[in-house]
Amino acid sequence: MENKKLQGSQRKNIQIGSEVEIVQKNHQRTGELTEGFVKRILTNSSTHPHGIKVQLETGEVGRVKWVLNN
Repeated sequence: MENKKLQGSQRKNIQIGSEVEIVQKNHQRTGELTEGFVKRILTNSSTHPHGIKVQLETGEVGRVKWVLNN
């Protein structure tokens, strides 16, 4: 089974419980990715050029770069 990554800039690609890689605000310069599962979707618009903002189940907040295992 191929692991397909979807862009995190479209809200339709992201659901509650989706496994994602996000960039937290304090990691924007380094581009360090944090992996986790979506607890809440914080961006209301259907797209965002830097990624849809979400909160992970761990409480971390960031913009989705990639949606995994969709």
